[in-house]
Amino acid sequence: METRMIKQTVTFKAAPHDVYEALMDSKKHTKFTGDKASISRKVGGKFSTFDGYSEGTNLELVQDTKIVQTWRASDWPEGLYSTATFSFKAIPAGTRLTFTQSGIPEKQYEEIAQGWRDYYWTPLKAMLEK
Repeated sequence: METRMIKQTVTFKAAPHDVYEALMDSKKHTKFTGDKASISRKVGGKFSTFDGYSEGTNLELVQDTKIVQTWRASDWPEGLYSTATFSFKAIPAGTRLTFTQSGIPEKQYEEIAQGWRDYYWTPLKAMLEK
């Protein structure tokens, strides 16, 4: 199966700690996406977001610096996981988040890439920058 990689960079007017917490805290994640999230804060722990649409496992967690997870959408072929990496860098304006996701099925690349913008970065900015 052909797969592709997404690379997106987003700047938030918030500290790296606040961005990290919004992504890793189940209640905060649920608040900014508007859908139920259950997120383990441990390496090897599982997560589920958007009422079960996406799920995976935490591979690496470095507080306020980096999150690496296996990630899959519920409509992907059984057993297929991508790798999503969120890297946080403090900058004068707040935080620069560099996001990469490898192993996305070619047929769903555009939908997934746009989904991160529409369902993550835009509402996350709105919540953090109030």
